[in-house]
Amino acid sequence: MKKTIPVVAAIIKNEHNQILCALRSPQMSLPNYWEFPGGKVEPGETFNEAIRREILEELNCVIEPLQLRDNYFHEYENLIVHFITIDCQLISGTPIAKEHAKLMWVDVDQLEKLRWAPADIPAVKRLLNN
Repeated sequence: MKKTIPVVAAIIKNEHNQILCALRSPQMSLPNYWEFPGGKVEPGETFNEAIRREILEELNCVIEPLQLRDNYFHEYENLIVHFITIDCQLISGTPIAKEHAKLMWVDVDQLEKLRWAPADIPAVKRLLNN
């Protein structure tokens, strides 16, 4: 039986209605794929607590989770990701790529031009259809 890992991802929009996208670094699994920033939910954490912590660690920013957007499972070869996206508002700080190769603000209608990590694709499709 494959291990299931809960992962939260932030959908952060700026004042131009662009979404913050993060390029996975060569040191990460799935290098050079784009993803929404976030990470694993630690035992005992709520989704909101996890996304606040992950964004502070990864991007050096404070965010406010607004609402849950997506909640689905994606099966990789070795594990299953329970993928939760949360609409978030940037409260303070400017996002800095501490772990990722690059960060980029992207117009919603341009999202599909990026090469996305497989688990992020359903969330991208939902954003395109909204």
